[in-house]
Parts: sequence; structure tokens; C-alpha cells
Amino acid sequence: LITKITRFTEFNLTIVVPICGIMGTLRLVAGMYLIVITRKRNVGSLLGHAVWKAVDFDVISYKKTVLHLSEIQSQENKTFLSMINNVLNTDGFYFCTDFDLTHTLQRLANTSPDFHEMSLLERADQRFVWNGNLLRELAAQPELHKFALPVVHGFIVMKPCRINGKIFEWILISRRSCFRAGVRYYVRGIDSEGHAANFVETEQIVLYEGAKTSFVQTRGSMPFYWSQRPNLKYKPKPIISKTINHMDGFQRHFDSQLLIYGKQTILNLVNQKGSEKPLEQAFANLVSGMNNGMLNYIAFDFHKECSHMRWDRLQILVEAVTDTQDEYGYFMVNSEGRTLAQQRGVFRSNCMDCLDRTNVIQSLLARRSLQSQLQRMGVLNVGQRIDEHAEFEKIYKNAWADNANACAVQYAGTGALKTDFTRTGKRTRWGLLMDGWNSMIRYYKNNFSDGFRQDSIDLFLGNFVVDESDGPTPLRVQKDWKFLTLPIIMLVAFSMCIICLLMAGDTWTETLAYVMFWGAASVITATIILLNGQDFVDAPKLVHKEKMD
Repeated sequence: LITKITRFTEFNLTIVVPICGIMGTLRLVAGMYLIVITRKRNVGSLLGHAVWKAVDFDVISYKKTVLHLSEIQSQENKTFLSMINNVLNTDGFYFCTDFDLTHTLQRLANTSPDFHEMSLLERADQRFVWNGNLLRELAAQPELHKFALPVVHGFIVMKPCRINGKIFEWILISRRSCFRAGVRYYVRGIDSEGHAANFVETEQIVLYEGAKTSFVQTRGSMPFYWSQRPNLKYKPKPIISKTINHMDGFQRHFDSQLLIYGKQTILNLVNQKGSEKPLEQAFANLVSGMNNGMLNYIAFDFHKECSHMRWDRLQILVEAVTDTQDEYGYFMVNSEGRTLAQQRGVFRSNCMDCLDRTNVIQSLLARRSLQSQLQRMGVLNVGQRIDEHAEFEKIYKNAWADNANACAVQYAGTGALKTDFTRTGKRTRWGLLMDGWNSMIRYYKNNFSDGFRQDSIDLFLGNFVVDESDGPTPLRVQKDWKFLTLPIIMLVAFSMCIICLLMAGDTWTETLAYVMFWGAASVITATIILLNGQDFVDAPKLVHKEKMD
């Protein structure tokens, strides 16, 4: 889809701009805006259909001018525009003009002929249509559906590979859900509809001489009501709600999951001690209380088992679920189009963030499935293993590490941790240093910029709607006086303490007195700031805080 639009400039000049697709429309303070894809990059071909990555976007106002706005309204409109661009500039938007990227191969194969007659927008899985809110006006007009393309957010890699001289296509697709989407510390657990935070469906596909196979896994936040608000501490304490019935949302979540994917094996990778222990216990108790034979729960303390660089112990978990993985199987269609196998269940993995530990385990399970698929398709000879083929091994490991980074940037704001193991098969000291660096960046972003990112996502997905009236928006909420006063006092006190050390007084007792005074002022102010940490972080303005008891 490449078309052109006519754009009006503030000087009443017209410019014809070629575009690659339409994301949709959105109302801001200044009025309606059209969001379009202006540049795309080919990712590869899926069953003969070109898959594109949206690279650049443009947000175009329906109005020629913003002179009708007051100064405050104009500033708010600029802030909303920067929020939209913040989401659009988050890497990972993909689309296809003639193939449905929102469904797995198995779901597409198990549909009726009528389904394939529908437009891509009508038949798309709404969980993964990130521009669904933007397309509402176009969706109401069937004649415009050919321009209304569903756009997914996540990660896609498509690689032609060779093993034993046989060329096959290896594809990895991660679809990030737009339900309960957000950033790391502001979106945890589930909502009242049972949608889990940071839910991602990952599909591994192999295409070889007309045959195709697919293996699907999911990840998602622990599906009950809990939060972990940033408060300037390195690791805020998670809080489980004491006032909400967890089983209601928990059951909604898994009723939906069982309907879509079949049997579920939950791999809970959180620590079984410290602040994460109550979360693991709550999850286990809810699974037990649901008492559903299609739901299986396995707790694996990732950090304890793999402490002191003993990453080989991950095989303990892989071997523990071997029989279950064989039972679930994978989806397979032969070159004649006959379905040979269906996937009857999925592994649902999670750690605290559903990022780092989760991706490591998913890559190991996907490898085991791939081993079976390639042997069955005749790519691997009897007795051969994937890791014996260095060229493909490198492609596989790097793709899964890139998948981890993409999901981590979208949720936590930085690349993933532990990717050195995914890329090389072993933990390295350089990897530990990089993890430390990424952790520091996460700390800064989680405390001082994620409120804006959360607002951006909520505005983009329609969780917050700009009021058409001239009334004030939540952006006008002012920070409390201590937000600026206390940090300034702490900075001045700390600076004076350093100056007193560098410019000693007439006697050491005089110098010591000054240093102790200003040092005490610094410590007391810093303590007050830490005790009131939530007042100093960058909190979202466009949504109400969840009421957690």
C-alpha cells in the first residue's frame, strides 16, 4: 500500500506526500490528527506475503493553524503530540498489506472460509492491533478498510537458513498485547477484565519446501491484583491488594487463555524468598483454588538455581517439562496442505517483569521444539542436533537475544538483561557488567521518565481521551512544593559540605563543625526525600492511580 496525501502548510501551500500506510486518526486539543506511515523497511516474506516494519511516521493536523488555541492549550497540544511521537518512536511496529500478522498459523488454519473473506481489520485479533483505537473512524466505513491496516507491536525476524545443504525459512514473531499495556512499574498484574500486563505471544515458524510448522508460547504478568510503584528505591516492594477478589480476575484471565491456547503450563520464575516470595505463594494458591485440570503450575527459583554462574542448571526445568512439551506438541502442515499436528497447549512463562528470565527459558523450550520440527521435516538427519550447526546456531541465539531486547525496550525502557547467555550459551563477566549498566538506566527511567511514557501509551491506545471542551486537562496538575524545594536544599547542603572540605577553616575543629552541619543537612534532606519517594518520581498524569490497599 503506497498512496499519497495532500498536506496543507501554515502558509497555505500544498504538498503531496507519499505514504506507506495509515495508522489512523486521533483527537487532541487542536482537533483531529491523521497519523500515517511515511517510511517502511522490508523484513521478509511470510508464505509469499511481504512483511514490513514501519520506520517513520507523520502526525498531520486536519486544521491549517492552531491560532484558535490559547497559549496554555497550545502548550498542552504540543505535549500530547510529543506523547504520540514518543510511542511511534518506540521501535517495533510491523504490518502486512495482504496477510494477517495478528494470528498464529494454527488459528488461521482453523477458521472458516467466511473468515478469509473479511478485511484484515475485521478479522484481526484485537489483542494485538496497536492502532485499533486510531482506526475506529475508518473501521465504521467498510469502503475504507483496504486502507485500515492492523499494525502489531513487538518483534519480527525472518531468516533464510541452511542446514545439511537444505534451505528453510526460520521466523520469530512476538506480538505485544495492547490490553493493559504500559511501562514496567506502573502496569503490573491484571485489570478487571483479566488482561495481564506485558502479555506477549511469541510464535516460532519454520517453512520448508511447502511444509510449515509453528510453536507458540506466551508470557504475562502474574495474573492477580498487585502493584510495585516506583518510590526512588532500587527495588520497590511489591504490594498485593487486600481488598479485591483476586479469583474473579484470575479466572477471567485463564478462562480466556484456555479457550485460545488449550492447556496451560505456568512457569513461574520468581524468587521463592524475599519480597518476591508472597507473589509466588499467591500465584500457587490461586491455581490450586481454581482447581482446573487443564492448568499446571511449576515454580522454579531462577536466581537460586542459577546462582554462581551455574546456568547449566536451567536444564533441570527443561527436562522437568519434557513430557508436557511432547504432549502439547506443535502445529504442522505438510507440503500438500494437510494438517499433521496441532499444538494442544502452551507454556505461559513469567518472572517479575516477564522479560529477562522469561526470555531465556522461552528460547530453550523453543529450541527443543525446533529440534523435533527440523527432524520431522527432514532438514536434520537422525541423531543430529541443532547446536552442531554453528551458522544456524548463531542466527538462532542472536534472534532470541534481539527479541529479548525489543520486548525489554518496549516495557522497561532498556535492553534486556542476561542476553549474553542467550547469545553465547554461557554467562560472562562482560554480560554482568552490561546488566549492571542497563539496571542503572532502568532505575533512572522507572523513576524519572516512565510517567510520561505511561501517559503516552494511554493516550495512543485510547485509555485516555482528550476532552473536546475547552476545560483544563490533567496536564495542568502542579507538583507539590517539596518536589523542587527539598532537592535544591539537598544539593546546596551537599555542595557546601564539599566546599568546606576543600576550603579548610582556621582550625580543624571549625572545619569539622561546618562539614558535620552541612553533611547532616544533606543526610536529613535525602532521608525525607526517600521517605516520600512517590512524591518525587515522574508519575502518570492522565490516569488515576490504582487503589491498592
